[in-house]
Amino acid sequence: MLKINCKLVKRILVRFIREELQKFGFYRGIIGLSGGLDSTVCCYLAKEALGEKNIVALILPYKDLNKKDVEDAKEIAKKLGISYKVIDISPMVDAYFEKYPTENKILIGNKMARERMSILYDFSARENALVIGTSNKSELLLGYGTIHGDLAWAISPLGDLYKTQIFQLAQYLGVPEKIIKKIPSAGLWQDQTDEGEIGITYSEIDEILYQLIDMRKSPEEVISSGYDKEKVDRIVSLIRVSQFKRKMPPIAKISLRTVGLDFLYSRDWYK
Repeated sequence: MLKINCKLVKRILVRFIREELQKFGFYRGIIGLSGGLDSTVCCYLAKEALGEKNIVALILPYKDLNKKDVEDAKEIAKKLGISYKVIDISPMVDAYFEKYPTENKILIGNKMARERMSILYDFSARENALVIGTSNKSELLLGYGTIHGDLAWAISPLGDLYKTQIFQLAQYLGVPEKIIKKIPSAGLWQDQTDEGEIGITYSEIDEILYQLIDMRKSPEEVISSGYDKEKVDRIVSLIRVSQFKRKMPPIAKISLRTVGLDFLYSRDWYK
């Protein structure tokens, strides 16, 4: 049920990247390359869509937290022939927390994610290249991301693919096996992993999400079909409490035509 036609998906996503950027009058893309699976797959797709000279990769480590990932990211950029820059975010993040200290890992991780996106958007303007997001459907549905951090982008090629489907696509694209086999991690603190933080494996997460979202089954129906009640309840709870992350911030209606409500067009204004 989660198996995809990789050849077709690749063709759709390559065309999506090229056409959506061009609608905005852009021909270049910029990606935060972490050395992980999702950003690597994005780089592979973007290179095919835009050409190697039109992709900029930023590698944005915090101290030596993800030293191996930095080397892997460099290796991917060189393999694809795309330009890259390594920018250490430690001075900016540390300066903030020296003034406003905290031991809360989530707060620190959110600050790191937002600092990375701040730099990506700065270089977006410098390079005349739009930010290509790397979040997947599993993360978006669970709210597993930072607003104005990794949940900020101009376009999102992977946003309708579950994590397990991205593994399939990565195999098809020829992504190195060591990248595919990496334990998924946002790299926000030492030994942090996605599955460890969520408490459920991606394989289980995606099967339950598929039943709830794509098949439109109720939680009760999913549980009755054999899935663990505690895990289903956990996933439903994460979907509900993160709904605000998937919506445009609401605007109070005052005038006759309000952005996002009745100022709506079915075409793009790029010409």
